[in-house]
Amino acid sequence: MWSPSDTPDWLRTGLDHLWFPYTQMKTMTPPLPAVETRGSEIVLADGRRLVDGVASWWTAAHGYNHPHILEAMTEQMARLPHVMFGGLMNEPAARLAGRLAAKLPGDLNRCFFAESGSVSVEVAMKMAVQYRLNRGEQRSKILCFEGGYHGDTIATMAVCDPEEGMHSRFAGLLPRHVVAPLPVDGERRGHVAALVEAHGHELAAILIEPLVQGAGGMRFHDAELLRFLRELADAHGLMLIFDEIFVGFGRTGALFACEKAGVVPDIVTLSKALTGGVAPLSACVATERVFEGFWSDDPEHALMHGPTYMAHALGCAAANASLDLFETEDRLAQAAAIEAQLAAELAPARDLPGVRDVRTLGAIGVVELDTPPDTERLRARFIDRGVWVRPFGSIVYLTPALTIAADDLSRLTGAIIAELCAG
Repeated sequence: MWSPSDTPDWLRTGLDHLWFPYTQMKTMTPPLPAVETRGSEIVLADGRRLVDGVASWWTAAHGYNHPHILEAMTEQMARLPHVMFGGLMNEPAARLAGRLAAKLPGDLNRCFFAESGSVSVEVAMKMAVQYRLNRGEQRSKILCFEGGYHGDTIATMAVCDPEEGMHSRFAGLLPRHVVAPLPVDGERRGHVAALVEAHGHELAAILIEPLVQGAGGMRFHDAELLRFLRELADAHGLMLIFDEIFVGFGRTGALFACEKAGVVPDIVTLSKALTGGVAPLSACVATERVFEGFWSDDPEHALMHGPTYMAHALGCAAANASLDLFETEDRLAQAAAIEAQLAAELAPARDLPGVRDVRTLGAIGVVELDTPPDTERLRARFIDRGVWVRPFGSIVYLTPALTIAADDLSRLTGAIIAELCAG
């Protein structure tokens, strides 16, 4: 493991001025100084190379430093890296909006671009609520689900299972929404239907991560659950919002999880792999019906939201280049190959003591343990084996780049099996 005495001067100086995510700064292990990325590898300052098993929080779908994306960004940087979107427009944003609309199912064709996934979810919630306000209705609550995760801002924390989840300490700060158990069986579906019946007069939308709840524990559910929510939303006049920030862009084996499930939401949020992991950008994409709820001669019916870096031209150029790669290089076939390899190589973990479940979907592989391990210690042992894997809670998971080589993926799965065997 990296020791403080080996820390480069730039990191040693910066540590006195930085605040790291999800980290107790007083007791943390010093972060590893990364100096270069290549394909599925992270290169450290001392020359060690780590095979990245999480694609930088699920963003680097094409691996690191793909030349097509870098070339597109370089060309855009020379012409127009950014221009405000209030009263002005840029070509990459226009092209990206049209391309996303063409690739998404149904009439999801109105794109609102922002900088982060959390903001895109806030915009989706705001759209759903203001759609009702524009009709003279006071519906300001969202139906969300236990185990869900939608971001770290105040509005998104409020729809992240605030009583039990990672943001539970902030429960007193947050607006109160309607939190339901994930309706994975008939009994729970009945409970959710009853909640909607009781609260329908104040609900604007249903919000869910389709097929996989990511940061809440990598919990999988099937398309039938999403069809149930579509029917429930339609029966009560609610909008259905799919948060595809994690699962979008090939992660589940289809370009979008809603496409794989055969269910079209009213609003979908996208981020993370949208740019291939090279620039911050998000999209909140609504159907024409939602957009028409804001189309008015009344200026107060406009969607009053506008991030400073909205439709960032450089980020949109990266996203267009990323879509080029999905069109010209068969990422979905690669995701299918990853799924098969993960299923085969993680299967031995099922027979290990302390393992509760092993599951795979697309380019997601999960080993769930009976009890949470010492994650810092386990992370350090993975680094010693030359892999970058970040367990959380009772979950050890892999979400590699869709371009990862089979032998690199075997290094990742092998390290997990070896460490679980070692205890």
